[in-house]
Amino acid sequence: MKTPVELKYVKTHEWVRFTSDTECEVGLSDFAQDALGDLVFVNLPEVDAEAVKGETICDVESVKAVSDVYAPVSGTVTEINEELLDAPEKINEDPYGAWLFRLSDVHDTEDLVDAETYEKICAEEGN
Repeated sequence: MKTPVELKYVKTHEWVRFTSDTECEVGLSDFAQDALGDLVFVNLPEVDAEAVKGETICDVESVKAVSDVYAPVSGTVTEINEELLDAPEKINEDPYGAWLFRLSDVHDTEDLVDAETYEKICAEEGN
């Protein structure tokens, strides 16, 4: 399992890459994509939608099930990765390159953890 140290994570298995103090990209972790299996569909949020930390912001469908994606922080959706609409498998191929959406006015970041802490969370779930 890859866990890039420059990213932040939440226990619901989303990652956050800050592009500035108030902007970020959000995606699914390697752990999440592996657990879900082959992704066949993504339902991304609308641009200008409000992301509320801990609430469902979009969902992904794999050959196993439909799974909610939770907002790891609060903010406003400024862009979605439209490439994933036609090629959701890119998340499986490169979970840290295939961001789902970008947020601005980011806040409520206190639950984000570093890579080492996230790996411990994943190890506990794997037992």
